[in-house]
Amino acid sequence: MFLRPVSSTYIFLHTAPRNKLKSRNVLRTLCEVRRRGFRTSCAAVSVSLSDDESFQEIETIRKGIDSMNVIESRGIRPNHQTFTWLIEGCLKKNGSLHEGRKLHAQILKLGFVDNNNGCLSEKLLDFYLFKGDLDSAFKLFDEMPERTFSTWNKMIKELTLRNLTSKALDLVSRMVNENVPLDEGTFTGILEACRSGNVGFDVVEQIHARMIYQGLGSRTVVCNPLIDLYSRNGFVDLARKVFDGLGMKDHSSWVAMISGLSKNGCEEDAIRLFCEMYVSRVMPTPYAFSSVLSACKKIESLDIGEQLHSLVLKLGFSSDTYVCNALVSLYFHLGSLISAEHIFSNMSHRDAVTYNTLINGLSQSGYGEKAMGLFKRMQLDGLEPDANTLASLVAACSADGTLFTGQQLHGYTTKLGFASNDKIEGALLNLYAKCSDIETALDYFLETEVENVVKWNVMLVAYGLLDDLRNSFRIFRQMQMEEIVPNQYTYPSILKTCIRLGDLELGEQIHCQIVKTSFQHNAYVCSVLIDMYSKLGKLDTARDILVRFAGKDVVSWTTMIAGYTQYNFNDKALATFREMLDLGIRSDEVGLTNAISACAGLQSLKEGEQIHTQSCVSGFSSDLPLQNAIVTLYSRCGKVEEAYLAFEQTEAGDNIAWNALVSGFQQSGNNEEALRVFARMNREGIESNNFTFGSAVKAASETANMKQGKQVHAVITKTGYDSETEVCNALISMYAKCGIISDAKKQFFELSMKNEVSWNAIINAYSKHGFGSEALDLFDEMIHSNVRPNHVTLVGVLSACSHIGLVEKGIEYFESMNTRYGLAPKPEHYVCVVDMLTRAGLLSRAREFIQELPVEPDALVWRTLLSACVVHKNLEIGEFAAHHLVELEPEDSATYVLLSNLYAVCRKWEARDRTRQKMKEKGVKKEPGQSWIEVKNSIHSFYVGDQNHPLSDEIHEHFQDLTRRVSEIGYVQDCFSLLNEAQQEQKDPMIFIHSEKLAISFGLLSLPGTMPVNVMKNLRVCNDCHDWIKFVSKVSNREIIVRDAYRFHHFEGGSCSCKDYW
Repeated sequence: MFLRPVSSTYIFLHTAPRNKLKSRNVLRTLCEVRRRGFRTSCAAVSVSLSDDESFQEIETIRKGIDSMNVIESRGIRPNHQTFTWLIEGCLKKNGSLHEGRKLHAQILKLGFVDNNNGCLSEKLLDFYLFKGDLDSAFKLFDEMPERTFSTWNKMIKELTLRNLTSKALDLVSRMVNENVPLDEGTFTGILEACRSGNVGFDVVEQIHARMIYQGLGSRTVVCNPLIDLYSRNGFVDLARKVFDGLGMKDHSSWVAMISGLSKNGCEEDAIRLFCEMYVSRVMPTPYAFSSVLSACKKIESLDIGEQLHSLVLKLGFSSDTYVCNALVSLYFHLGSLISAEHIFSNMSHRDAVTYNTLINGLSQSGYGEKAMGLFKRMQLDGLEPDANTLASLVAACSADGTLFTGQQLHGYTTKLGFASNDKIEGALLNLYAKCSDIETALDYFLETEVENVVKWNVMLVAYGLLDDLRNSFRIFRQMQMEEIVPNQYTYPSILKTCIRLGDLELGEQIHCQIVKTSFQHNAYVCSVLIDMYSKLGKLDTARDILVRFAGKDVVSWTTMIAGYTQYNFNDKALATFREMLDLGIRSDEVGLTNAISACAGLQSLKEGEQIHTQSCVSGFSSDLPLQNAIVTLYSRCGKVEEAYLAFEQTEAGDNIAWNALVSGFQQSGNNEEALRVFARMNREGIESNNFTFGSAVKAASETANMKQGKQVHAVITKTGYDSETEVCNALISMYAKCGIISDAKKQFFELSMKNEVSWNAIINAYSKHGFGSEALDLFDEMIHSNVRPNHVTLVGVLSACSHIGLVEKGIEYFESMNTRYGLAPKPEHYVCVVDMLTRAGLLSRAREFIQELPVEPDALVWRTLLSACVVHKNLEIGEFAAHHLVELEPEDSATYVLLSNLYAVCRKWEARDRTRQKMKEKGVKKEPGQSWIEVKNSIHSFYVGDQNHPLSDEIHEHFQDLTRRVSEIGYVQDCFSLLNEAQQEQKDPMIFIHSEKLAISFGLLSLPGTMPVNVMKNLRVCNDCHDWIKFVSKVSNREIIVRDAYRFHHFEGGSCSCKDYW
């Protein structure tokens, strides 16, 4: 029993359970007492209630208050307990704010609050907070004589719920100022307020310091939200310190820390911490599994994900919807669709999140039809779609290009009332943009009421996809006028259009806007800027942006590497790749692919193999572009077996891998292998394209295999690629290299769309075949056609002038490179000028030209001068050139051979012998002369004095007959100029039969009289052979074409196309 005074009346409460004692029953009892005439001076009321007796429910709170007024009118004064019950009744029965205020007025009138009765004040505070009357609550709070921890914490909690973070912080400051100690509840509430509001880091640090000051720095209940707060704001290191300092870690502690690590890019640390939790015998919760599975998803680790899945099954969480949703998301993200669908099918309970996860995954993976089927199943399961569901379905329609289905979904979203949802609006706008329905997209964009930067960005992308830069920029300008604040996707949207259309000037203007709005520090914007400048040729600007703003953003670094690789700055690409690794940035598959491509370009096999190994360790070995780059690496480096092995590991039928093989083998000189791969492609029905045909034609031209070249040409014509400019350019070069200049000319003039490569191919073809005048005429025609020449064009023009002796005209062309065409001369142009001067016998002028060069002359320049000195027997300048050559290339055999020949023609036998002795001491060997000719689909090779051919006797007999016949019409042998008289007597005459003479003799014996004789030689044709072939063409009445190391010679009727000037 307990007694409570009510003025002079005592109410004796006996065995009355508090939870069944209702305010209206008490008031009724008081009224009964009054009616029976009991006096309050000595009366007592006994209320006996059994536990199973139920009171009748209050009809209304208002009647209870009215009853209290009746009590007062009869002289009975209610006590604090009466008001407590009445306020509790208001709370439980959702009494009106007006009634609560009437009670508050009665309490004030009777003076209960002034009597330091904290219980009533707290109840009133609860009521005002419950009714949302924050002003009344604050007024009451300020007037409370005493405030408990609970009171302060309630106010802080309410302010937090209302996102009034600053007021909550002010309240905490007031607590500190009033010397009210903060308890765990206070810190929990204020940390929650900081989490939901925009609070500076210094404030969080002060709160943390206060926790430590009050001895709560290791208490779990307050540290858990602190860990979460630090993690949410990116201070994961501080979160980890708090976590490690906990005296007792509960499930929430582990989950908060694992989740924080996962969300802050420390996925591997999150996985390790999960393992530590499990080893510590702390049972993982569904939230812990969800966080660690999310970490696996981010680092794309399927192996660890599958191990965690096994643990889920072992610990009995396989039926937990939260965990299953995380597993479905993981498997879909990593491309394991079968596993994701299997988990979904076996789930006992599926919620909207489950369906949304699967629908979103199917949409992103390109399975739009499956996503729609799952949507229907979701409806059959009685689950209503939300905005996320419908946005994913519309996105699937965008990806598949199914505009009609998307339009149906548009109508459905309107019916469900989601039409004004931001996600839906963005997805629908993207649908019409991606499906090129730009008019509908624009109409829909104009109809949307809410100004949203995302929608503006979609319109930028829409016009960009149509390559409509004018309207794209118009939208961008309209954004600025409407004062729409751009985000990190706005600028990249229009920059990508600038990249596609090659508009560097507009891109630079957008860059200025980026700097003005301080978006240059954004990683995504920075990477797109680097991409733009890299692809449009301003690599130095791209590099400057990378160094100044990119930091450790892997996309920016790999974009820069790709830019260098695109422009064949492979050494810089590899240097940037190494620099990235030195900074601790882990490369993605794009960086590794481009680094391997750079190694292929440099034929740096060793480093390429190292990066190949690194890609396998990093888990990118199945990435298709990377696999193709590996095929290119090995094929370009001439590693045939390794190239085939890498090729077999790629996806079957991928023509990029086939092209990599054909192109790689061709570029490494394995032309026969390239043609075999091309033939295999045709047998297996693999579709060829421009790149395939281009490489196959080049391979055929390098082998001078005219039959195979024409077979490739036949396939090109059959597949309709004979109208493609790039393929025709390769055919022009092939026919030119195979000596059939007429077919090269035919291909050129039948080409409808000629580009600079086409003109370069035909100009160089005429130049190498000795038709210099025709080459110069074509150059003039090129200029009149408004096709701008490049460095390759001028090489052909200068070579043409050199071959026909137009020295002054050639010098004029050389000087016009810079003044007229804006082309800075390269080493190959200097070589052409030196060759031009020396062929004309102007050796001194050539030496002066070399000495006045703005760059250090390379070995080819000096070798050209030395070779001319042998022809013109100029010992002084020859030794001068040889001295520089030996310094540049001390192991090159050509230098010693040329110097030896120079001494021989100048009759300096002792010097010649010393040079030859030096060659022996250095182990330098002269490359033997070799010639090839194709007869009846077989390549026949000959060396000097060769007697190994099966028809050797017949060949030598025919050679002797030809030599006799040409001698009769004026041929005089001149092959003894390099030997003194004693050596001439000692030498076998057979050694003077050079390889091209034997090849031509065999061709005249074996080929039909109507066919020209085509011979290739690895060295320059000597004077004697050149004269002999001229006479042979006359006595045999045959056309003879010889391709030596420098040019083509067309012999016919006793004359050569070079006009004896080579």
